[in-house]
This record gives sequence, structure tokens and C-alpha cells, in this order.
Amino acid sequence: MVPGEKRRLWIPESLAYKGAREPKGMLVFDVELVDMPNRPPPDVKAPPSDAKKTASGLAYKILAQGVGGRHPKPGSQVTVNYTGWTTDGKMFDSSIVSGQPATFPVNGVIPGWTEGLQLMVEGEKTRFWIPQNLAYKGQSAPYGMLVFDVALIKIADSK
Repeated sequence: MVPGEKRRLWIPESLAYKGAREPKGMLVFDVELVDMPNRPPPDVKAPPSDAKKTASGLAYKILAQGVGGRHPKPGSQVTVNYTGWTTDGKMFDSSIVSGQPATFPVNGVIPGWTEGLQLMVEGEKTRFWIPQNLAYKGQSAPYGMLVFDVALIKIADSK
């Protein structure tokens, strides 16, 4: 299956619970593959030609439009789902895989995230190509450019 695909599966009893517990007999499931967060995007090696680029070198591409026009500020708290890869396609972190969205202050993360989050609106999903100087600056792993898919779930402005 690929993300977005739907299938109906008929599972015979011999491949299900084998009659040892309920439900007995054949099982039927309607399944939709929503996402595969550990699979790197096809453009993980470098930003595509249609990606926008900021003066700092951050490249980004909106994957799904958000709602409204309110952007987070440096002091805002945000709740996001994200997955991060190195340019060789290795996933190194994901709130989706861990099963829990992340909440943090916009100015409490790497510079590439602080800049990129302020470009987003609630409900938006964006892919960021963050150069090393806006990530961990070569001081800790992962090294080099990092690629993140970030979905901005909620903005909570500081008091």
C-alpha cells in the first residue's frame, strides 16, 4: 500500500486468532494507510527547485494549506507533529512515531525551526530544509542539513 490507499482485507481464522479467542471466524477490515512517517520524502537530499528560500538559507515548501492568517511569534507556544530526516534518508526523530505531539516555545528550538514556524499558520504542513548553520551548527548530531515535515496543530500566544 501507499499513503492514501484504502483496501478491504479478509483474514481467515487461521491467520487471525486461530479460534483461541473472540472474534472467531474470518475477520474483515477496511484499512486506509494514512502516512508512513519513517519513509523519507523523495526530495530529502536537497530542496526542489520550487521550494522557497529565506535570506538565512532556510528552504521550505508548503505541503498542506492551513487556516487563518495568524502566525506564531517567538514567544508563542506551539503544538506540532513532526518527523526529521538526515539527507541520506535516515529518520532521527518523530513525534508521530512516538505517538505524542510536541509542545514548546517557538524561540526554544533550533534557529531553523524558530524561523520556519513563524512562516506557518494553524493546520499547515510544511517541509523544511534546514542548513547546518540553522540546526546544530556541527556541534552535535545529527550533522549537516536536516529535513523536517512539520504540521502546526495549535498556537498559544504567551501572556
